[in-house]
Amino acid sequence: MRFIVSSSYLLKKLQIIGGVINTNNTMPILENFLFELSGNKLVVSASDLETTIKGVIEVESSDTVSIAVPYKILIETLKTFTEQALTFIINDNNTVDIVSNNGKYTLAYLDSAEFPTIVEIENANHVSLMGDILATAIQSTLFATGNDDLRPIMNGVFFNLTEDALIFAATDAHKLVKYERQDIKSEYPASFVIPKKPLNLLKGILAGSESEVTIEYNESNAKFSFDQLDYVCRLIDGNYPNYEAVIPKENPNKLIVNRNLLMNSTKRISNFASKSTHQMRVKIVGNSLQIFAEDIEYNNRANETIPCNYEGDDMEIGFNSKFFIEMLSNLSSDEVLLEMSYSNRPGILTPADGLDEGEKVYMLVMPTMLSNS
Repeated sequence: MRFIVSSSYLLKKLQIIGGVINTNNTMPILENFLFELSGNKLVVSASDLETTIKGVIEVESSDTVSIAVPYKILIETLKTFTEQALTFIINDNNTVDIVSNNGKYTLAYLDSAEFPTIVEIENANHVSLMGDILATAIQSTLFATGNDDLRPIMNGVFFNLTEDALIFAATDAHKLVKYERQDIKSEYPASFVIPKKPLNLLKGILAGSESEVTIEYNESNAKFSFDQLDYVCRLIDGNYPNYEAVIPKENPNKLIVNRNLLMNSTKRISNFASKSTHQMRVKIVGNSLQIFAEDIEYNNRANETIPCNYEGDDMEIGFNSKFFIEMLSNLSSDEVLLEMSYSNRPGILTPADGLDEGEKVYMLVMPTMLSNS
């Protein structure tokens, strides 16, 4: 039994599918691709038990066979080939021959029956959206997820699909992001939490994509389908915190400032902040934004003043500079709007320009307690 396939095409597909494979698996079979050949279609799967990626690769063949092929040796070998047709010959002695223009390479394969059964999404509902929109939603929220084993529900992105909008939210209790698309609606309202790993993989592949992504979901699993690829992942079980309750509704003090100017200034100032608190002090007087930081232990201090447009009362508020930089880095607008009420209440950071119609992003900036110095 055999099939013929382009070396570069195969490598590109396998690198995407193999992104889910861990280097330290408890089950040796998970260090392999599952190859399921049926005529001119080779279905390739990879899994870490929590997430499975399956893709269809077009080949030349008339055979049917199912085997498990080692991930690392196959990928590393394919990387060295110039573009050419490769012939894969599956032998009865549990070996595969890869025949190139200049040589033959033989590797052992495993019984495909050892590969874990791929989850089917039963009784599923679905919603569809453009790949780049999903990538933007993930990019805007993923950095705010937690890493707390005691609160696993916060270690993923919350998907809230409603008849009015699609909402994505993430929080680690120190920062919170809500990304909303009012131009996309779901006939089947639902909410669930997707783990970080599959979202990281999707984000890289879908950035700039105009492909339609269909999300199917039930109570325990979700599947993302596009471009002959399926990403199936187990949902994080639990009730997501009520993030809407902590977003302040009345914020009369409004600051508009150039994002890059503010981000670069904050990066410089943060070098002089306490390494334990990362605190910076923000003082707004008229159209002047002053940023201070101090590390008393090492006698380091810095301050900068940058121009801004401000409507509201003069105020002084503290922020964690590390979290503030993360938020600014994950916005793409030229200018940002920071809305505030009091120095002990969170501020809301949003893009001031450049959003698509129906798109909204809210980043909650938690304040830090300032000393009287």
